[in-house]
Amino acid sequence: QVQLVESGGGLVQAAGSLNLSCSASGRTLSSYATGWFRQTPGKEREFVAAISGSGALKSYAESVKGRFTISRDNAKNTVYLQMKSLKPEDTAVYYCAASSYYSGSRESAYGYWGQGTQVTVSS
Repeated sequence: QVQLVESGGGLVQAAGSLNLSCSASGRTLSSYATGWFRQTPGKEREFVAAISGSGALKSYAESVKGRFTISRDNAKNTVYLQMKSLKPEDTAVYYCAASSYYSGSRESAYGYWGQGTQVTVSS
C-alpha cells in the first residue's frame, strides 16, 4: 500500500500562488498515477489534475487549465501542484490520490487518498 500526505495549503490572496506537495510512503510513487482533487462543503469532490507514473501523461480540469501545473519528482516520491492566478472559487480542501493505472479524471480508479490540505483564496 501507499500512504499519501499533502502539504503546502494555506491562505492566499486572489491572483496569488501556492504550491502543494503530495508525499508518498510505503511504496514507490512512480508505480502509481497520481491525481489532485478538491472539495468544498456541500459539494461533490471534483477533479483538478492528474499525472501518469512516468510523468508523460497529464490532464487538467478546464477550470484550472493554464493556471495549475502538475508535476512529479519520482526520486523524491513526491507529486506537486503549482497553482497560479488563484481565484476565490479555488478555495477547497485539496486531496491527492493514487491509482495503479492512469485514468485521468475518473475518481473511482483512485484507491489511495491523502487526508487533504486546505486552500483558502481571499478576494
